[in-house]
Amino acid sequence: MRIGIIGLGDIAKKAYLPVLSEKENIELVLCTRNQETLDSLSKKYRITDTTNSVEELLKKNIDAAFVSTATDAHFEVTQKLLLNGINVYIDKPISVNFHETKEIVRLAEESGKIAMVGFNRRFIPRVKELTLHGKANLIIMQKNRFNFPGYSRRFVVEDFIHVVDTLRFLMPSNIIDLKVNFLKKEDLLEHLVIQLIGEGCTAIGIMNRNNGVTEEIIEYMTPESKFVVSGLVETTRYHNGEISLTKFGDWEPTLYKRGFYQIIDHFLDCIKQNITPNPSIDDSVITHEICEKIVQYIDSNVN
Repeated sequence: MRIGIIGLGDIAKKAYLPVLSEKENIELVLCTRNQETLDSLSKKYRITDTTNSVEELLKKNIDAAFVSTATDAHFEVTQKLLLNGINVYIDKPISVNFHETKEIVRLAEESGKIAMVGFNRRFIPRVKELTLHGKANLIIMQKNRFNFPGYSRRFVVEDFIHVVDTLRFLMPSNIIDLKVNFLKKEDLLEHLVIQLIGEGCTAIGIMNRNNGVTEEIIEYMTPESKFVVSGLVETTRYHNGEISLTKFGDWEPTLYKRGFYQIIDHFLDCIKQNITPNPSIDDSVITHEICEKIVQYIDSNVN
């Protein structure tokens, strides 16, 4: 299988290239406009097939591509790939523009190709195993950052989208209502709190971008137990007055702990077997739609 990687920024360097370069029966083609980066990574990973443009990449007989460009380029790049019959993995979000997001979903369905969004938290072992402990009636997720307020659309669609999608994944029922609260100062969003309400379950998502520490915590509560996942890698269980801790072994690779091995394997397996990914592109667009509703609420309620 010939796989293109388009955009060689931080996430590609930290996650996609290290995982994909280990795989057998994979031929990688690197694509970026930055020649210095292209030369450096080509040498580091001993990948000889490289190009500076998507147009040239399309001539290289690739079966699939990982779109890891800047978010603003996602739509144009993904559109070209789908129109040329290439399976695509899109690092979240599909686009910051919801109309473009819907257009990519339409193109994916028309093309009949595999299209998947990189919601890696669904594949993180400590997160995924929460669903095995019974249906939650209350879920709280915090994804906070140190001193990093941002403009509302990018705050929500580029970052908070992980909170929305993870809560959707963990909730045992469909969402029937959405409530939003936020603090905005001088055009910058400082914190955001949402409630996703389902039948028998409430999920609360929190992001404070003017926080004292960068952290990610999930609290998953069932009628009999509470599970707290800290930093996505460690779970504390509270049950009948007892506390137990689940941790990874010292030799488990970070990219396994953070679900990248698993999500990449799933995407490639879906191509080999010609089956719909989980999450499907249709499911992922629901997460994008909720984020759009949040942005619209914020924009319409600013004094």
